[in-house]
Amino acid sequence: MKRIISTVILPIILIFSALNISSCNEREETVNCFPDVPVNVILNINLPAYYNLQNVNGWIYVNQQEAGTRGLIVVRTTNGFKVYDRNAPHICPDTNTTLSVENNIKIVCPKDGAEWILITGEPVKNAQIAPKTYRYNFDSATGILTIFN
Repeated sequence: MKRIISTVILPIILIFSALNISSCNEREETVNCFPDVPVNVILNINLPAYYNLQNVNGWIYVNQQEAGTRGLIVVRTTNGFKVYDRNAPHICPDTNTTLSVENNIKIVCPKDGAEWILITGEPVKNAQIAPKTYRYNFDSATGILTIFN
């Protein structure tokens, strides 16, 4: 009886253990050649340069020191903000992989035509992963948006 239990239960335990371990792996957020850079940006959205961020679906490019690998795309959503790195997340960086916003509704990679929905980052064409995002803190009383990694 003990032999039957050990020959039946042991393989079941091993199978569930293997499934559990593989299901807990984190998915890659970007390709492994994506540069790792510090991000530390402070924006006062009350200033005229950031006026678009006062309205839902408004967006801006941020190009300054410590603003991602090639700058940032900051989008105002109904729940807060989305902050994307402008470097394509699905291919290794080169001279033609800087993401841009088209028609105020999508993000596009000029290298291969990959597209993502601007407001959510969901991939819709030629890419399986969303653009790299960064964390933020927004103080609505002062209008200060702090972006960091």
